[in-house]
Amino acid sequence: MGEPFLQTRFALPATPATFLRRPRLAERLDQAFETPLTMVNGSAGAGKTLLVADWAARLGQPVAWFTNEVGNQGGGVFWAYVLQALRAAVVPLPADLGCPGEANRVDRKLLARLADELSGRERPVVLVLDEFDRVTSARIAEQLEFVLHHAGQGLRLVLVTRTEPLLPLHRYRAAGAMTEIRDAELAFTDDEAAALLDLHGLRLPAEATRALVERTGGWAAGLRLCALAARQSPDPETYLKDFEAGRSPIADFLLAEVLKRQPARTQDLLLRVSVVERFTPALVAELTGRGGAEQDLAALHGQNAFVEDLGHSWYRLHPLFGEILRVHLRVRSPGLETELHRRAAQWLRGSGALAEALSHGAAAGDWNLTAQTLVDDLAIGQLFTGLRASDLTELFSRMGPEATNAAADLVRAARELSASDVERGLVHLRRAEERLGAQTDAAGRLSCVLLQSLAARLTGSPGMAEQAVATAGQLRAEVSAQLLEKHPEFTALLLTHLGSARLWAGHFDDARAALSEVAGCRSGVSTALPREDALAQLALIDYLNGWLCRAERKARAALREAERYGLGRPRSCGSGLGQLVLAAVAVDRGELAQAQALLDEVADSAAPADPVTAAGRSLAAALLPLARGEPRAAAAAADLDVPVLVTSPWAEAQTALVASAAHLAEGRPDSALKVLDDVSCDGEPGCAAEMAWARFAAGDHEGAIDLLDHMRTQGRTGPRATVRAALVRAEAAQESDVATARTLLARALREARRERLRRPFLEAGPRIRHLLDTPPLQGLAAGWLTLSAPASPGGPAAAVDPLSPVVEELSGREREVVGRLADLMSAEEIAADLYVSVNTVKTHLKSAYRKLGVNGRAEAVRRAREHGLI
Repeated sequence: MGEPFLQTRFALPATPATFLRRPRLAERLDQAFETPLTMVNGSAGAGKTLLVADWAARLGQPVAWFTNEVGNQGGGVFWAYVLQALRAAVVPLPADLGCPGEANRVDRKLLARLADELSGRERPVVLVLDEFDRVTSARIAEQLEFVLHHAGQGLRLVLVTRTEPLLPLHRYRAAGAMTEIRDAELAFTDDEAAALLDLHGLRLPAEATRALVERTGGWAAGLRLCALAARQSPDPETYLKDFEAGRSPIADFLLAEVLKRQPARTQDLLLRVSVVERFTPALVAELTGRGGAEQDLAALHGQNAFVEDLGHSWYRLHPLFGEILRVHLRVRSPGLETELHRRAAQWLRGSGALAEALSHGAAAGDWNLTAQTLVDDLAIGQLFTGLRASDLTELFSRMGPEATNAAADLVRAARELSASDVERGLVHLRRAEERLGAQTDAAGRLSCVLLQSLAARLTGSPGMAEQAVATAGQLRAEVSAQLLEKHPEFTALLLTHLGSARLWAGHFDDARAALSEVAGCRSGVSTALPREDALAQLALIDYLNGWLCRAERKARAALREAERYGLGRPRSCGSGLGQLVLAAVAVDRGELAQAQALLDEVADSAAPADPVTAAGRSLAAALLPLARGEPRAAAAAADLDVPVLVTSPWAEAQTALVASAAHLAEGRPDSALKVLDDVSCDGEPGCAAEMAWARFAAGDHEGAIDLLDHMRTQGRTGPRATVRAALVRAEAAQESDVATARTLLARALREARRERLRRPFLEAGPRIRHLLDTPPLQGLAAGWLTLSAPASPGGPAAAVDPLSPVVEELSGREREVVGRLADLMSAEEIAADLYVSVNTVKTHLKSAYRKLGVNGRAEAVRRAREHGLI
C-alpha cells in the first residue's frame, strides 16, 4: 500500500508511574504458557493493555506485540503487520517466507509455512494482539485460528479485546486450552483501589474507599479520574464524598482545570471536536474553519489534556471529557452542535467513513444528506443484511416528511419492502424513479434496480426481476469497481431476488443458476443472509425435484449460515424456509415428530410476504396432516393466499394434489380427478410423478400411465419422483405381470433406501404392501421400512415406528463420526476434525455401534453403507 510499518504499533506501551501491578492478574497471565490461547476481555478503560504490557515486560524474553487500528481490516495488511511484529521480536523466520502481496488477502500457503515454522520451536513465541476488537473480519479470525491450531506448542496467542473475537472459543474452553481474564476480574477490589489511590498520594478510610469502588464498579479509568480530581482538592475525602452525591464535580474540575487553562483558540477546538468520536487535523479544520491543528493536537496530547493519540494522525477525547464538553457547547453556543454534525457528516462522507457520516447526518437532522450518503455509497442493501441492518432501520425510522429527494424515497421504499408492505413500498419506489428521471446518478439508479428486484420477488413477477437485473448489468459500468467490491451484498441480494422470482415461475434450472452464484460467493457477514436465503431456495428446488438428501444438506447449510453470525432477518425474505424444507423431508421419511418440531420452530413467525417461502410453508404444513390421515386439515393448510402477478405452476400443482387427496379420502374420486384436471405439470418429473400417483389412486389408471410416459426423466429427476413412478407402474402391472411388478418394486426400494424415503410405500395400496412383505422384497425393506394399514379408506397410510429394527436411526453427529471411520480416520483425527474431545468421539462410536448392532469399525461402516446412512 506504499505505507511504512509504524514502529509504535510493535512497541509495548509504557506503564505510568501511578500504574498498580496486581499479582492476582499477573499470576493468571502466567498461565498463558500453559494454553495456546489467552484472552483479556474488558471494557474501555478497564486496564487491559497496561496489565498485559507490564506482564510482557517482565517475562525475560522478547514478546511480539501488535496494536490493531480501525480501518486496517484487510487480511493482507493484518498479516503483514503480524509478520513484522514477529520479526521485531527477533523471532527467526525464513528469509523466503514472504509477505502478503495484496491488502485484502493472504496466500494460504504463507500461513501454512508460518504455522509450520512456529510449530518447530522448542520455546513458544508469545504474540500479543492488542485492541483485537477492531478486527471485525471473520476471514482474518479464521486464518488466525488456522495458524494457532497448526503452530501447536510453538505459539502462545494473547488477545486484548473489548469484545468476543470471532474465534471458536467454545472449542478452546471445552478442551481446557484457553486462559481468560474478563471485566469482572479486571475490576479493582477494595484493597487494590486503596493501593491505587495511595500511588496518587491519597489515603482514605476503608469505608470511603469501599463506597468509591461500589460507585465506579471498580473501573480502572473511573478510579484514576476520581483520584486525579481529588488530588487537586485540599480535602480529598470530602471531595470524593461530594462526587458520589453531587451532580457533576468531575465536570467542574475538567472544565476549570483542563479546558479553561487552554487558549481561547484551543478551547474552541476542543468544544467543536467533542461532537465526533475521533478526529484528524483535516476534520478539525472542517469543524473549526481553521488550519494548523496538527501542532495543537500534538500539544494537547503531550499535556495529557485528555486527548488520546490513536495513531495515523487520528485523535480522540476521553469519553467522559467529550461528554462534558458537549454539554458545555450547548450552553455556550446554542444551535452550533447541529451545524457541526452537518459539517462532520459531509467530511466523513468524502473520506469514506459511511457509518459515522450517517450518524452525524442524522444528528444534524439533515435527512436529505443522510439518505443521499447511504445511496451514493451503494449501501442500500445494508438495510436488509449485515451487522448494521437493525441500526440503520432504527436510524432512518426518525426520518420525517421533510426529506424530499430521490434518495430519501429509496430509503422509505426499502424500509416498507423490508417490512413486507409492498403497496406502500411501491409508492415510494415509483416516486423515487420519477425524481431520478434522466439523472446520471448511477448509484441511485442501481439502488432503485435492487428494490425493483425485491418488489418483483414479493409480487411473484419474474419478468420484472429479469428486467431489473438486465438494467443493473448496464448500470454497473457507470460505478466504480471498488464500490461494487465494497458492497458484495448488493449483487448477492439482486441475484437472490432474481432466483426466487424464477423459482416461483417454475424455471428451476434458471433459478438454480442465479442462486448457486450467491451460495458460492465469498462468505462474510454482509452476504450471510443472502447466502442463507439462496441455500434454502436451492434446498426447496432439490426437494421439488425429488432429492431428499441434497435438499437436507442445503437446508442445514442454510441454517448454519444464519447461526454463524446471529443475524436477524426481515420477514419478507425467505425466513424459515430452511426449516420448512427439512420438515417436508422429515414427512417423506416418516419422521412425523421431527417434522412437527421443525414446523413449531417457525410457527410463531409472521406469515411471509415472499411467495416462495409462503408456498414452502403451505406445502410443509399440508404434508404433515396428510401423512397423519387428516385430509381436511391438510387441505386447509395447503390454501395459499399470497397476492402475486404470476401464478406458480408448482405451487398450484401442490395445492391441487392436497385437495385431490382430501376429496379421495372422503370418498369423492370424481371430485379428486376434477381438481387435477385444472392444473398441468408440463412434464416436470417431480410434479408429474405425484400427479400420476394421485390419478391412479382416484381410478384414472390410463391417465396416470400417460403422465408417466410423457414425464421428462433427465438427470435432475430425483428418487422421490422415480420411486413414485415405479410404484404407479408396479400397481398397474401387478394384476397381469407380477414379475414386472416385483422388479419395479425392487428398484424403488433400492432408490428409496439411499434417501430414507418411506412415504410412498406407506401410502401404497394393499396389493403393493402384500408384495413388499414377500421375499426377496422383504429383505430390501428390512431395517428401515415397516408398513401399516392406511389411516383411512383411500387415504395415506399412517407411519409407524419399525418394530425391532435392524438399524436404529443415527443422530447427525453419529453419522459424521461413522462417516469419518469410512475415511480410515483414527479417533484422535476425528476429534480434531470435529473440534471435540476424543472421549466424545468414543461415546458417539459406542452409541452408533449399539444402534447398528455391530461390535467393530469395519462392520459399522459396512452396515451403515448397506442402509444408506453414510
